[in-house]
Amino acid sequence: MKRKITVLFICQHNSGRSQMAEAFLREFHGEHFEVESAGLAPAEAVNPLVVQVMAEAGIDLSKKKPRSVLELFKQGKLFQHVITVCHDTESRCPIFPGVTKRWHWPFPDPAAAAGTETEKLEAVRRIRDMIRDWVLHPPENAINFKELSERATGR
Repeated sequence: MKRKITVLFICQHNSGRSQMAEAFLREFHGEHFEVESAGLAPAEAVNPLVVQVMAEAGIDLSKKKPRSVLELFKQGKLFQHVITVCHDTESRCPIFPGVTKRWHWPFPDPAAAAGTETEKLEAVRRIRDMIRDWVLHPPENAINFKELSERATGR
């Protein structure tokens, strides 16, 4: 049996974007990927709006806890792909030993959603859908999970 491809998603607080990306990759291609997410300055909890919109998509994040990227680094975790998902983390990411490739996928911050509760939910839904679409149909010259999965199975 082949080893799974290791992927780490990083954002500032590990309370929104990286949690969603981890969940979608696990949902769509989890049989081929060992995926984790972490933050540079982890929040106390996953953003409640993120938990709500992910539940609408059939994914439960209610028990997920934000994690520290530095703790993973200290544990000696190795990742073949490290993907930063916010504008302000790419240059501050620690260099992980054994990383094959670093990627940068900047998405809007769910915590910055403004307006009424309904408007905030709509904004976070749009971010959720953007992340899901990138996992399923990445832009050209980005990591392509479907192609990596197919290579892992020899198809």
